[in-house]
Amino acid sequence: MGVAKLTDQNTVFPESSYARLERERRYLLRDLPEGLTRASPHVQITDNYITGTRLRLRKVRDPLTNKWIVKFTQKFAVNSSDLSRTLITNTYLNAQEAEILSVFEANEIRKNRYRFEFEGRKFGIDMFLGGLRVLDKKEVSFDDDEELESFPKPPFALVEVTNNELFTGGKLCELTFADVREEIVKVGRLR
Repeated sequence: MGVAKLTDQNTVFPESSYARLERERRYLLRDLPEGLTRASPHVQITDNYITGTRLRLRKVRDPLTNKWIVKFTQKFAVNSSDLSRTLITNTYLNAQEAEILSVFEANEIRKNRYRFEFEGRKFGIDMFLGGLRVLDKKEVSFDDDEELESFPKPPFALVEVTNNELFTGGKLCELTFADVREEIVKVGRLR
């Protein structure tokens, strides 16, 4: 009798009362939209994507209060050809739990997230730091599929990158700005 092994082929994903469906579209920006500056209120986010998994350790710091929220997250696309819909499960951690999980090999990405409202819709504008410091990306979330599908590209966005896997956090953390710039040039949006 052989030993039962866990593989991708025999692993099932049951319905979860803890996971939620996240609907969002992502766009590249040249800079922060008018009305926002780098000094505008924001939170600082450090994501550590655990190598070889769909897991990340996210630390969110409010620089005004020096308060932290730490989340251990699993996030993945329901359908690999539609990255606008993902299942996300968060577990909130204390400092000791975060420290214990930090032993895993991970790729880090850092960004400042600004809240921005335009025509009644709330956006999260990410200004990346470190090796991706000149990359600006914005995300907008939706309550239902109809809103998601009918939303037009905002005038301050350069190009939509929702279904370009390269512009997901799990991929961006593995790249340099030169890699990202090469992809932007391929889609004809940066010269």
